[in-house]
Amino acid sequence: MIKYVKRKDLDIDKYNACVENSVQSRIYAFSWYLDIAVDNWDALVLDNYKAVMPIPWRKKYFIKYVYLPRWTLQLGIFSVDTNLKIDIFLDYIFQNFKFVELRMNTNNFFKNNPTKRITRKMQLLSLIDGYNTIYSNYRKDRKKDLQKANKNLLTAKWGDTPNNLITLFKNNVATKMKKLPQKDYDSLLKIITICNDKNIGEILSIYNDNEVLVGAVFLLKHKKTVTKVVSSTDLKERNKGVNTFMIDKIINKYQTNFDIFDFGGSSIDSIAKFSRSFNAVDVEYDLIKHNNLPMMFKVFKQ
Repeated sequence: MIKYVKRKDLDIDKYNACVENSVQSRIYAFSWYLDIAVDNWDALVLDNYKAVMPIPWRKKYFIKYVYLPRWTLQLGIFSVDTNLKIDIFLDYIFQNFKFVELRMNTNNFFKNNPTKRITRKMQLLSLIDGYNTIYSNYRKDRKKDLQKANKNLLTAKWGDTPNNLITLFKNNVATKMKKLPQKDYDSLLKIITICNDKNIGEILSIYNDNEVLVGAVFLLKHKKTVTKVVSSTDLKERNKGVNTFMIDKIINKYQTNFDIFDFGGSSIDSIAKFSRSFNAVDVEYDLIKHNNLPMMFKVFKQ
C-alpha cells in the first residue's frame, strides 16, 4: 500500500536505508540532500519503506504542485525490489497533483502513462577499461583540444573553494539562463560544503598560465559512479581546450576506483555531442509532465 508521508512524519532512518540499498540509489534522494536543495518535500512510501519516491513541491496561488528542483539531476522511485511495478507511483501522483514536472532516474522503467512521459537522454562513460583505452577512443578533436590545452599551459587544481566555482558559473553559464534566485546559489554552496565534508564531493578547477580561473566543476561520488553536477568555463577561454582538459583530468583520476562517469545529462545536441566525443553513450530517462489545471490556471507556471 502506498502512503503519502509528510517530511516531518517520515522515519528518516528507514527512508535513507531504502535509498541507500535501492537498485536506483542516487545521492539526490537522501533526506539531507533534499533538505538543502528543495523548497519543500514529502514522500510516497510503499509498505514499510519497501520503496520510496521523494516529492519536491511548491505552492502558488494556493495550488500545490510538483516541480524540478535545481541541483538534483535524478529523482524518481527508489526500491529494494527489482520486480516492483512502479507505475502505481505515477498513478498516485497524477490523482493527487494537478501539475507535475519531475525528472526520473535511468533505472525507472514505466509501462503506463506514455503521453505524460517525455524521453530525455544523458551520457555515461564506462571507466572499467582504464585510462589508456578510454583515451584511445577519444574523437580526434578531443585529442587536438588536449594538445591545445597543454600548449596554453593549463593546470588542474583539486579541492578549490566552492565560491570560485559559483562565481565562475554566475559570470558565464548563468548569463545565458533565466536569472537564478540567490537561494539557488546558497543551496549549491551548502550542498558542495556538506558533500566535501562527507568526502563524497570534490571540486576540480582549471587555471591558465596567468593563474586565472578558466574552468571548474563540482563532482559527486556515489557507489561506483562519479557525476558532474555543475560546471562552468570562462566563455572567453573556451577555445583553448578548457572543457576537454577538465573532463580528461576527471577521467584520469577516477578510472582506477570507479566504473562510470556520468556527464550530468543533456538532450541538447551540442552538449550531448561533446560528451559522446569521449566515447560516452546515451542512456534514456523520463521527464514526467502533467498539467490537469483548470483552463484559467493552465499558464500559472510560466
